[in-house]
Amino acid sequence: MEAFREEYRDNGHQVLVVCPTFNHMPEDEKDVVRINAIQNFNDSDFSVALPLHPLLSEKIDAFAPDIVHSQHPFLLGVTALRIARHRNLPLVFTHHTLYEQYTHYLPGDSPAMKRFVIELATRYANLTDQVFTPSESIEELLIGRGMNRPIAVIPTGVRLASFAQGDGRSFRSQAGIPEDAWVIGHLGRLAAEKNLEFLAHSVEKFIRSHPDSHFLVIGSGPAEEVIRKKFSRSNCESRLHITGILQLPLLADALHAMDVFAFASRSETQGMVLTEAMAAGLPVVAIDASGTREVVRDQYNGRLLQAGNSQTFADSLEWLYGLPEQQQLALKQAALKTAEDFSMSRSAEKALVCYEALIQKSRATGNTKTGIEDIMDFMKTEWEILKIVARASDAAMGTELFSDREIKVT
Repeated sequence: MEAFREEYRDNGHQVLVVCPTFNHMPEDEKDVVRINAIQNFNDSDFSVALPLHPLLSEKIDAFAPDIVHSQHPFLLGVTALRIARHRNLPLVFTHHTLYEQYTHYLPGDSPAMKRFVIELATRYANLTDQVFTPSESIEELLIGRGMNRPIAVIPTGVRLASFAQGDGRSFRSQAGIPEDAWVIGHLGRLAAEKNLEFLAHSVEKFIRSHPDSHFLVIGSGPAEEVIRKKFSRSNCESRLHITGILQLPLLADALHAMDVFAFASRSETQGMVLTEAMAAGLPVVAIDASGTREVVRDQYNGRLLQAGNSQTFADSLEWLYGLPEQQQLALKQAALKTAEDFSMSRSAEKALVCYEALIQKSRATGNTKTGIEDIMDFMKTEWEILKIVARASDAAMGTELFSDREIKVT
């Protein structure tokens, strides 16, 4: 969201962000409206926005938006739907996440809960005017789930200049990594859905047989202990370096301290950390999955592995480690070229073209309503919100208590 916002502003547009309160929020935010939220919901990193938002309507009216863009179907998605419908504005929704991969953060996680989340997100998307997906593989998945709205594939781009330069040598020195070490790196939230136990096992298997290798992990989260225990059991903890969350420009320094980027997540909708790593010139070893296969090309800019076993992953690290210098350089050049294809400016341009088309279509149909029509539209919106929850519940339980038959009310 921040990346697109800054790119839109650089192009002369105005952006108002409505989002939950969160720990360690920046001070003096410009054009940001914070909604009260429950912090660290169910011992996770997430904030859950509360349903009542006093004064939000006044702030929205003062801003006078041309378009509404929802970034989440649950947290503030319904709020975005109400804002758009009440003002006759186009509503865009970005399907960022495979939400069913995160139900372990909810009480009562089960297959039924996963079905409920999938159905709720799909039905929410079908109430919008345009859906953005960050990758082609997610587009195909959503169509298969019954999404019937227009879809545009628009990845979150990478700001190339932010990652092109970095002082890797200095970062190694500060982190206690030898200057001549071969460094495997990883960046991301350290959580169970990122397949980090598998990644730690694969990297540890390689490191055990290569005394000059180290593992540099950027991020924090509940899975950090899993990684530390894995390296401790094999007495390799001195070659594990977990930095916590880093911001630019220190993040760029850390990426430039690496020789290869390792990634095992199967829950991604886009390869954003992969493109950031490639913008720093890093080849990638990754498991084939949605969001990853659009970025990593096997033996072109890294290794894309079909088999998900740790020995295969370790062998791929071995393959990269043993390449002659000229071939390693070719992989790095290919990584830089891939990052250019996913630049932030290109992604923002695609999004703005979609916005403009939606705005023109909305203006052509007119947006004047009588008071009675406004009330009826409000009731229709609330009815649709009720329906998507009820029908998602039906899908989760395998029942049809709430039918799709259209009910006409006079």
